[in-house]
Amino acid sequence: MKILFYDTKSYDKESFEKQLANFPEVEIDFMKTDLAPKTAPLAKGFDAVCAFVSSDIGTETVEKLHEAGVKLILLRCAGFNNVDLEKAQEYGIKVMRVPGYSPEAVAEHAMALALGVTRRLHKAYVKVRENDFSLSGLMGFNFYQKTAGIVGTGKIGAAMARICRGFGMNVIAYDVYKNPDLDFVEYVSLDELLERSDLISLHCPLMDNTYHLINKETIAKMKDGVVLVNTSRGGLVKTDDLIEGIRARKFFGVGLDVYEEETKNVFEDRSDEILEHSTTARLLSFPNVMITSHQGFFTEEALAAISETTLQNAVAFEKGESTGNEVVKQG
Repeated sequence: MKILFYDTKSYDKESFEKQLANFPEVEIDFMKTDLAPKTAPLAKGFDAVCAFVSSDIGTETVEKLHEAGVKLILLRCAGFNNVDLEKAQEYGIKVMRVPGYSPEAVAEHAMALALGVTRRLHKAYVKVRENDFSLSGLMGFNFYQKTAGIVGTGKIGAAMARICRGFGMNVIAYDVYKNPDLDFVEYVSLDELLERSDLISLHCPLMDNTYHLINKETIAKMKDGVVLVNTSRGGLVKTDDLIEGIRARKFFGVGLDVYEEETKNVFEDRSDEILEHSTTARLLSFPNVMITSHQGFFTEEALAAISETTLQNAVAFEKGESTGNEVVKQG
């Protein structure tokens, strides 16, 4: 099994090479360039490609992979909204993902963002570096006995719900499917969650019915002074409406590990560039907004789980076995 690994970062290579010792039947070539229509032909002679959630695996890329003889697309992530699944199935290309690696990693980062913006840690850090020890602009509020609204209670949402409970919060949730393990959670409608929550944390997949879930109308239903955190998918939030809500002082704080226009920025050092899109700059101009670089998953434990599961997927495909991690077009 020969795999061409796209968009390799040093930590990817280190993590996967550690696991390769347990998978002698797998051979990986690592490349820095990302998967896109122009780079897909490089996979000629390989059985599979390995890509990430930020890779372009649309119609044209899948067609080029098919022409190159690729039979398997390995996603080293949970999300797959960047893949043309219909075209992949048409060409008989299997798509496999890592549905759960370390839900606690993402949930803990979500709480870190929530605490960061609520206690103004980003501002405090900068002030103290400048020898400014005044407390002006740093007033926060307690999470204890406040209401946390969890949108989506899969593995990550459930982990976040448990963290919020540990803070002494009242936890409510909205999901199409109730998680039977969360007996302390009160399930409510989305409208009720928006109206009651002091902290809203998004943990749902990006689908047609969740695209721009947070928009002008839903923001208007939220409490004044709410904290919003998104560690899930950028497309869940309509950025222009979010900015309008921040300007209208609707939010006490906003913590984003993902946002709509992040694709070119994800995992890249662009410190020497003038960013052509103003969205990031506009968001960072607000003193109550914290943005991190899609790092919610980025822990040692999560990377080890991602690499192990990805390689298990590859071996199972080669043997004609199923791992349950196959992604298929619904409907």
